[in-house]
Amino acid sequence: MTKNQNDGVNDSGDSAVGSSGSARSGVGAWATIKRHKVVEWTLAYVAAGFALVHALDLASRAFEWPLVVSRLTMIAWLVGIPFAVALAWYHGHRAQHRLSTGELAILTVLLVIAGSILWSFARRGTELPVANSSPAATAAAPPSAPSPAVVEKSIAVLPLANESGEASQQYFSDGISEDLITALAQFPGLKVIGRTSAFQFRDSREDSRSIGAKLGVAHLLEGSVQHSGDVVRVTAELIDTADGSTQWSQRYDRPYKDLFALQDEITGAVVGALRAKLLPGERAATQSERPPGGSLEAYNALLQGRFYASRNTEADYHKAIEYYAQATELDPRYALAWSELALAWIYLKAQFIAGASAQEAYPNALKAVDRALTLSPDLVAGHLARGFLLQYADFNWKGAEAEYRRALELAPNDGEVKFFLGNQLATFGEMQSAIELTRQALATEPLSAFWYNWLAVYLVGSNRLDEAERAIRRAIELQPGAVWYHQTLTVIEIQRGNAQAALDAAQHEPAGAWQDSALALARQFSGDRKGADAALRALIDEDWAYQIAQVYALRNDAKNTFSWLDRAWSTHDEGIPTFLLGDPFILRYENDPRFSAFCRKAGLPVPGEAARPK
Repeated sequence: MTKNQNDGVNDSGDSAVGSSGSARSGVGAWATIKRHKVVEWTLAYVAAGFALVHALDLASRAFEWPLVVSRLTMIAWLVGIPFAVALAWYHGHRAQHRLSTGELAILTVLLVIAGSILWSFARRGTELPVANSSPAATAAAPPSAPSPAVVEKSIAVLPLANESGEASQQYFSDGISEDLITALAQFPGLKVIGRTSAFQFRDSREDSRSIGAKLGVAHLLEGSVQHSGDVVRVTAELIDTADGSTQWSQRYDRPYKDLFALQDEITGAVVGALRAKLLPGERAATQSERPPGGSLEAYNALLQGRFYASRNTEADYHKAIEYYAQATELDPRYALAWSELALAWIYLKAQFIAGASAQEAYPNALKAVDRALTLSPDLVAGHLARGFLLQYADFNWKGAEAEYRRALELAPNDGEVKFFLGNQLATFGEMQSAIELTRQALATEPLSAFWYNWLAVYLVGSNRLDEAERAIRRAIELQPGAVWYHQTLTVIEIQRGNAQAALDAAQHEPAGAWQDSALALARQFSGDRKGADAALRALIDEDWAYQIAQVYALRNDAKNTFSWLDRAWSTHDEGIPTFLLGDPFILRYENDPRFSAFCRKAGLPVPGEAARPK
């Protein structure tokens, strides 16, 4: 009897023993498993696979391979475990504990194929298809926008860490950071990244080179603030993003009453460190964020107002208004506090409130901005606030443009000013100018999702749909849950004729009026008239006159389109300055005499006419 036959008899015996009782069955099965070396083979496979997966993960991070490569390797390893157990049993049954030449050849070929695939993806930098994603969806999503080019004369002030031991003091460290941004931005030869983008790196563990690349800057200012009682301690250092080296660093311990002098000292030291190489002969402008009476309490109230306003919720804007009002009470000549109060009322009305309460917002904003510019005629923030009111509350387009251009004269490097001016030029249908100014604004705020959305709107108005899609997907990537962005994507897909993609985009829009608008457009385009009617009724209940006119335009219902446009005009619906002369749906009627008449009534250029209205 051969050895293999003996194994067969023993296996039969094991089976007989197993049928005699559960305890003996367990012992016999374990003895068989041990004899077949199943445990040893399985443990060896698990150990080898774990080492391979770990090594591949390290390599993926080092060479920036797509994450899906590591994931697929992990899945393949887990799927292979039962095959390893079966192979162990088979070889143990044959008492052959090593692979045959044929088996080894097959495994080698499989490893070579897998290695070639991984090498191909590593070289191409291409991501493997993800499960459950359709080819259409994969093709539709373009790559993220490239990082901005690094400008040598550039700096980002990262949010100074709050080391006061109290979360309630966060506003104070943020306020000092913002003041440093404002002070440095007044040097005309220096590119300074704005708050929105710089503050996204709060508590970031990324190195200076990575942050510099994402923001497009050659220098970072970082540090910490500790406010305890009557003493303020500030540490600051200037970092070269190319190599992470420190070009200047200092610690300051000053009485709180000397806070303004401390800010001047830090700004002067930073500029001094930059001046020899970057800013020879440059002089700062004279815009100041300090109360004219020197009241630290008023300044402190302004900082707290800004802290709440930056959180961008309805409740926080109300809180911000309280603090700004407090600042103006503590120093009635504090022009900046008056202008910030006006902007808070404006943003509250534009984003969150409607009905009777909304009627108070613009008048309150107007009183505040008039007070600000009476006190300080050259205040940039005051001209921006007045420009916004003229544009969106009064529909005084030329007056708004004059205010924005005056602000640009006062602050030629201010990204926010360029954004507002571009927005007003888009109201006139000057899309190329709006695109150029918004791109310039994004150079100072490269992580502003809101501005990328506006850029997409202008690109849609220029029928540059591929660029528009890249811009709106960048906005969604930066702020996935924000309203309006997927509605913009819906419009792009409708213009492309892609009904399913339009509906998918509309369904991803957060619930609310913007989603109702997107669904009414997408379902109308896809032929779902019942669903489109339901979404349209929701828009009518919300009295979104301009968006209702858009839906009727897509339905080729001219009578209702112009009826709702007239209502939008009578209620000063913000959709008119926001969309009209770049709206692909409304502009289906650009050759209709009723559209020309509407433009003339609104004081807007008539498409096809060369000059603006006088």
